Amino acid sequence: MTPVPAVGTELPPLAIPVTRTLIVAGAIASRDYQDVHHDAELAKEKGSPDVFMNILTTNGLVGRYITDHFGERAVLRKVAIRLGAPNYPGDTMVLTGTVDAFDGRTAEVRVVGVNGLGTHVTGAVTVTVPDAGE
Repeated sequence: MTPVPAVGTELPPLAIPVTRTLIVAGAIASRDYQDVHHDAELAKEKGSPDVFMNILTTNGLVGRYITDHFGERAVLRKVAIRLGAPNYPGDTMVLTGTVDAFDGRTAEVRVVGVNGLGTHVTGAVTVTVPDAGE
């Protein structure tokens, strides 16, 4: 059953291992062929210690976090995120969320994702949740 969100409710954290495969697969799936997302040597030439996750993969993981919590019938209406510290292979990103608003059908959830370097992503997700009887 889909949990009924209440303002102030904290969603359980979700730990996501940041693997090289996740970074490369996310870049390919989102058609982001920038070399810094799949070629470690070229990423290093451009000043990065390794490949790093693109914003579209992060966006997808934030959406997954919300729909994992609210259920497969939840509908994402808006996902607005801002990136901070990069996600590099070998790290873990932990997503957390707090319900900031709920009008009986639509929730606004503040999301934060942190890794070993600091805050990777912050943002807000608007999601329509199904009624308990649906």
